[in-house]
Order: sequence, then C-alpha cells, then structure tokens
Amino acid sequence: MLNSSWTADHGRQKARRRVAGAVGLAIAAGAVLAACPVAHAADSGSAQPVKSAAAAAPTVRELTPAVQARLDRAIKHELRRSKATGVMVGLWKPGRDYVRAFGTAGKGTRAPMSTGFNMRVGSVTKTFTITALLQLVDQKKVRLDDPIAKYVRGVPQGHRITLRQLAEMRSGLLNYMADEEYQKVVTADPNHHFTRDELLAYSFKHGLQSEPGTKFHYSNTNTLLIGKVVEKVSGESIDRFVKRHVIRPAHLRHTFSPKRNEFPAPHARGYTNQTPDQSIVDATHWDPSSNNEAGDMISTMSDLRRWAPMVVRGDLLKPATQKERMRTVPVGIPGLGYGLGVMDNHGWIGHNGGLPGYTTVMVHLPSADATLVVHANSDVYTKGKQTATWVAKAVTDIVSPRNVYDLPAAS
Repeated sequence: MLNSSWTADHGRQKARRRVAGAVGLAIAAGAVLAACPVAHAADSGSAQPVKSAAAAAPTVRELTPAVQARLDRAIKHELRRSKATGVMVGLWKPGRDYVRAFGTAGKGTRAPMSTGFNMRVGSVTKTFTITALLQLVDQKKVRLDDPIAKYVRGVPQGHRITLRQLAEMRSGLLNYMADEEYQKVVTADPNHHFTRDELLAYSFKHGLQSEPGTKFHYSNTNTLLIGKVVEKVSGESIDRFVKRHVIRPAHLRHTFSPKRNEFPAPHARGYTNQTPDQSIVDATHWDPSSNNEAGDMISTMSDLRRWAPMVVRGDLLKPATQKERMRTVPVGIPGLGYGLGVMDNHGWIGHNGGLPGYTTVMVHLPSADATLVVHANSDVYTKGKQTATWVAKAVTDIVSPRNVYDLPAAS
C-alpha cells in the first residue's frame, strides 16, 4: 500500500516524524516551502494506463440555492475546525457557478478573505513545468524516452532514467527534502535561498531508491531536473520559458514565479507549524526557493479556473503529446493515478499544492465540464489532512457524489 504522503499536502507530516533529536520537527521546515511531500516509494504495479474514475458517468448536482446553502454550511464547518483563518472556493460548471470566500485574511484582522487574492500554489507549479517540457516534445527537440543523462550530468544512473519517468514520478530518485542536511539548513533559516544544483546535490548523494520505472515515488527532484532540461534545450531560464510559452499563450494575467520572497498584494497571510516545536507561525514571506520549478508559483483563483481545463484538454500541446500526459499510472491507492505532471483523483484531474502557509486544490472533471479551485491560508493538518483537501472533499461530497475528491489521511 502506498504511503499516503505522495500528494502535495501529505508528505511533510509523515516525514517530520522521522526526524529526531535537536532538529525536532525540522522536516516541517524541511519541507519548508515544500511544493510537495517527502514520499515513500511504493510498488505501483504496471505502468500501463489506468481508466479514470471520470469514466463512471458522474452526477454533478445543479447549484440551486439549496445546494449552495449546503456548500456554505459544509465549508464553514471545515474552516471552523481548521487552523486556517480563511478559505476561498470556486466551482464552475455549465449553468451556474459558486465562487465564495470565507473567514479573514489573517490573524488579528477583520479584513475578509477574498477570491481576488494572490496565493502561493505549491505543486500546481508542476503542471506548468511539465507543459513546458511537453512543448519541447512537440517541437521534436526532446523525446520523452530520452535518458536524463543526455541533458544533465551527474544524475545517479542517469543513463537509465528517462524524461517520462521523471515527469510521472517513477525515476527512483530521492526527494531532496528527505535529506537530513537539507532539513537542518532550512530549519535553521526558512529564508535560506537555495539554488537548484544545491537542492539536487542533497538527492544525488543517496543514489537511487528504486529501479527506474518500477515504483511511484513522489519527488521534487524529478521536476527540478526537468527544469534543467528545459533550460538547456531552449536556451532560456525555466521561468522565462514558462512565461513566454505557457503563461502568456494561456492568457493568465496573475501567474508567475516570484523572485526571492516577492509576494504582491493583495494576499492572505499564511500560517504553518513547520517549525522545530510545531508552533504555528506566519510564513507569508518565507523564501520559496526550496521548491523552484517544483512549486514556487503564485497565482489567483481566476487564473487557475482558466488553467485547469486547459491542462486537461491539452490546449497548448499536440493531441498525441496530450495523450501521453493523460496516461496515468496507478500509485497504490484506489481512485488515484498520476500522469505526466497531473493527478487523477477519482475523476477530478489536475494537481494540488502545499507549502508553508498555503494549500491549493486545482482540478477539472472533464465528463461534467466542471472546475474546482480551493485555496486556504494554512498548511497545518487537522485529523491527517490539510484544509484545502477537507474543503474539496466536502464540496465534492455534495456536488459530485460519484466523484469525490479525497486523499488518505496522514498518520
């Protein structure tokens, strides 16, 4: 059975319990800007495509006033029992939308949470980075089955690891966030500015954790390597390439990778317990460089509403390449699969994201043409799950009972 920490909002809680002594709960800071988790490898069986839960002819309820009232109550309940001060939810489907914010923008303020805020989106960033790679595939500048050694030197067994395996999290490379030295550095200073090569070095010294292509093992190391490939092949920085070839063509006005701890207003304050003593602190302006192209991006609800269906449709890719992206492999948990930088969660396709202070869910249910975006200003767990996950589950319990977004609780 796959450890439930593979997703963007599960790994840190599991991992921090593996850290002992003076470091205490350092993985909290060890995931200190974690776009995604420190995951355990799990045998996911065959790499053949699996059928999406979306094939089960979903029922999506009409957003009548009565249904909207139920949603209001359910979301307020999840917010009350969470460590977040605010949450925003957007559900768009043919006929009527539901777009609302609840709570406040931070502690000690009466300023309301707003659906227009900029928010840190964590591993939703991966959907942009992998799209950039796939555009190079379309241009015939790279092939998915090329070995990473063709582009990047020094990768353990790099001649045996393909770009496809990196994108689908089956390379066998350790997530650098699991490295104890990394954890110590980021715990001592959550504003430490990491370079990509510095982060990769933390992973490479451990070699392979499993044979390439045999096990699903969620690892930010994979996405950082893909960023290096994009840069080498295109001659541009990954940020510039994504901006020119992904963000602008998608007409996303408020999505970008920040420089250092840049975070334009308006935004909510973000709260985390990724601290040595698990105390909850304000992480709003912590440096996100420990994520780089794996999870450092800032976006808005309106941009993600536009982006989610574009990812699922493959608007910026050729059909054959999009088909490769959407070929999901099992991860060891019923109802969940992972493609090339996309997650299939009981038919809802997209990605989630978490880093200190913020959690996001961005998914699209193609068979119902429905899109769901959830942002919360906390990454603290309540009963093994983070606020955005609880809210996404509560919403889909009501509106799409045959396709309920959910993740196993971390324990």
